[in-house]
Amino acid sequence: MSKKTQALRVTERVSAVADLMPTLIDISAPQAPEGHAVVEVSAAGINPSDVKAAMGMMPYAIWPRTPGRDYAGKVIAGPGDWIGQEVWGTGGDLGITRDGTHARYLLLPVAALVRRPAHIPAASAAMAGVPFVTAYEGLRRAGLSGAGQTVVVFGSNGKVGQAAIQLASRAGARVIGVERGGEGYIGHAVSGVSVIDGSRDGVAQRVMELTGQAGADIAYNTVGSPYFAAALESLKVGGRQIVISTPDRNVPFDIQAFYRRDLQLIGVDSLKLDSTRCAAVFRELLPGFEDGSLQSFPVSPDAVVPLAQAREAYIKVLEGAQDRPVLAP
Repeated sequence: MSKKTQALRVTERVSAVADLMPTLIDISAPQAPEGHAVVEVSAAGINPSDVKAAMGMMPYAIWPRTPGRDYAGKVIAGPGDWIGQEVWGTGGDLGITRDGTHARYLLLPVAALVRRPAHIPAASAAMAGVPFVTAYEGLRRAGLSGAGQTVVVFGSNGKVGQAAIQLASRAGARVIGVERGGEGYIGHAVSGVSVIDGSRDGVAQRVMELTGQAGADIAYNTVGSPYFAAALESLKVGGRQIVISTPDRNVPFDIQAFYRRDLQLIGVDSLKLDSTRCAAVFRELLPGFEDGSLQSFPVSPDAVVPLAQAREAYIKVLEGAQDRPVLAP
């Protein structure tokens, strides 16, 4: 495979997203050494962390490199039993410590390959990786078991929030969402989701009311510092708060109340999970995607854009666009 193809390239750190200028370059299509495969990328998702990494906010990232973590595509080189298979996935190494998915071709270890269910469109499949892996890892570490548990998700309409709600409701837990403005839950779930207005005072008190003053077993805080105190106050004795992001690095809290209530704080950084470990998560979740109890995110045709429009797409994602763009290399 010697023909030329295209990929995005970032070469230096920038201080503002407006200064981010990913370059579209011609590169040679990769070969597939022993134990590896080449995926022809059909669609590649863009996560806020992808844009931040492209700007230079990840200290261990290599330069220059191709950004991007999430993808859907077809295997075109590698072991014979994988040739022609439609695959999907993600990886904390992709687009950070090695070239990522915002390119026509992607080189992966064979152990990172996961077959994609035929009913999931490529653009939608390319949106699933980071949200579902992050949600799964947090809930796994927080001890999600299902029936009899209550999970409250702060930032319930964000992508990770929706994934966490899907996983928790599929497991049989009761789910409460917290969203600014009290907007109803917009995603998929196998059971009803009560939503609390996160822009009003008394969020924790409302959680207590909804749980008969018992509190939640798990608070999945996808937003960070704005909801940190409310999330802790929402928990029952022995409860766990999961944090994956934050606008402010420092938050005050009552450490005595924290340990006397036997609480736990769990930080999750999906960048620590490489493409092979993420593939193991995808295989664990695959039955849910196959039977429909889990669903990836819908993508409108207008949101699918070519690599040449990557800069505009990156800016939209970092600005919080609900209809998040997907690249079609």
